[in-house]
Amino acid sequence: MSYQALYRKWRPTTFEDVKGQDHIVTTLKNQIKLDRIGHAYLFCGTRGTGKTTIAKIFAKAVNCEHPVDGSPCGECPSCKAIADGVSMNVVEIDAASNNGVDNIRQIREEVQYRPTDGRKKVYIIDEVHMLSIGAFNALLKTLEEPPEYVIFILATTEASKIPITILSRCQRYDFHRISIETIAARLSELMKYENINVEDRALRYVAKAADGSMRDALSLIDQCIAFYLGQDLKYENVLDVLGAVDTTVFADTLKCIVNSDVSGCLAMVEDIIMQGRDLSQFTADFVWYLRNLLLAASTDDLAQLQDVIDISEDNLAQLSEDARMVDVDTLMRYIRVMSDLSNELKTATQKRIKLEVALIKLCRPAMEPAQDIGELSGRVGQLESQLELAIRALKETKSELDNTKSQLSSGAYSFAGQGGYTDEDGNWHDGGANGEGNMGAGNGAYGAGNMRSGRKPAPKRVIEALPDDIRQIAASWNNIVNSINEPLLVTFLQQANVTLAENNTSLEIMVSSMSAYNSLSREETKQQLVDIIEERTGLKVDIMITKLSDGEDFQNRFTDIRELVNMDIEVDDKEEFI
Repeated sequence: MSYQALYRKWRPTTFEDVKGQDHIVTTLKNQIKLDRIGHAYLFCGTRGTGKTTIAKIFAKAVNCEHPVDGSPCGECPSCKAIADGVSMNVVEIDAASNNGVDNIRQIREEVQYRPTDGRKKVYIIDEVHMLSIGAFNALLKTLEEPPEYVIFILATTEASKIPITILSRCQRYDFHRISIETIAARLSELMKYENINVEDRALRYVAKAADGSMRDALSLIDQCIAFYLGQDLKYENVLDVLGAVDTTVFADTLKCIVNSDVSGCLAMVEDIIMQGRDLSQFTADFVWYLRNLLLAASTDDLAQLQDVIDISEDNLAQLSEDARMVDVDTLMRYIRVMSDLSNELKTATQKRIKLEVALIKLCRPAMEPAQDIGELSGRVGQLESQLELAIRALKETKSELDNTKSQLSSGAYSFAGQGGYTDEDGNWHDGGANGEGNMGAGNGAYGAGNMRSGRKPAPKRVIEALPDDIRQIAASWNNIVNSINEPLLVTFLQQANVTLAENNTSLEIMVSSMSAYNSLSREETKQQLVDIIEERTGLKVDIMITKLSDGEDFQNRFTDIRELVNMDIEVDDKEEFI
């Protein structure tokens, strides 16, 4: 018999031989054992993950005369016929070359005939996303309600290209990329059957290069075996065949980048090309190396890191040392630039030039794309704005401190000498010759423990009578404030006191903080309040905004007119009750 490629020779024939797709295998076996077989299946996933293989095994299992735990026996005539590719019950169709409406019409005509032997007629349509829109439409009705003896298995690598009407009629199974460990273990098992000695390190590199595809891994190892026919396969041999480079080259390249050594990076590229290495493979491996560096820089637990990165202790120690050369943020920038390059190289004709430009970009951060510079400028602008606000706040604080210092120096506050104080009953006493201090703890004009003014406090403003318009506004004040849509303005007004101005006609709003005063005293804000009051009450009144002096107690000097209105209401209620 002529030579057969490894991926064909060792294609699984039972569910137990399938690796890395346990979630799908278990589901299908249970369906067969319980006789809950569907009529349409959609297998999705990247190439080489077992879609067509499992479809063939499933086709054998549903027609097997003596299934074993949901798997085909492989011995009955039906299993042997399907395995040899001569069974009329299993029809494989390549949708890439048979994608027209006529091909689907042929299928619709064939499904009308029962299988000559076996229980089910299985149609396996590979690369189903290549079907035309007309072909999909022609398949819809048959796919939705096929004869009870027909099963459709659709396989694709691009599920996004399949119409939703097809997706809704199928049981969908997503095939995962096979892990490096699973692929390496399978390769090691098969190499024993082939009587070929291969280093574990070489197998793991092949498994990593396969990118989750078992078929690609078998093809790569087959290629390496053919090149070194009759010899033990070593790690260096695999690198030669696959056009890859040793990890020491990555460390040297990183040192050149960190040191901004552009000429060193270009010389490294020249050496790689002269050795016949593949630049796309170098880029992909360098990204993987940077990923390992990022992990090493992000944790100090070397034992856990070894499990994640899966390298020897010696290489792990070297990797940890290399990770100290650069910070995490810079590593993430390196990974981003090289990942973009890896995607570009798939279709590039001048790969060397693109690689050299990317390495120069890593050495010279100033060559970052415009959008990145714009993002950085935006962040700098935000920091400048925050700094400006902080400086402004510091200046205002300094101005207030200077003002207080000036008042203290001019005698605005007295601590001794000719000062006075307020006793516990609120009565004022002049200080004597020696001066009784006015830092008392009484409940005087300015509250307990506060600094007492050296001057006699001003008398309390007495409101003899409220004008009717002011009274109505005071009674509706809470409703007026709550009707405002600006939260900051509402907060300032809720904290403010409302009184009658000295002219006995205007509404005076008194606040204690400078921020509230600056906000409310603006002409546009005052006019806004006048308009809101007029809208809510129908009354037009003048408004004055006043800031209380530092340490001044509103209740000791003024009267909130809202309290007067409430007192009137309480008196009226009592009189009516009596």
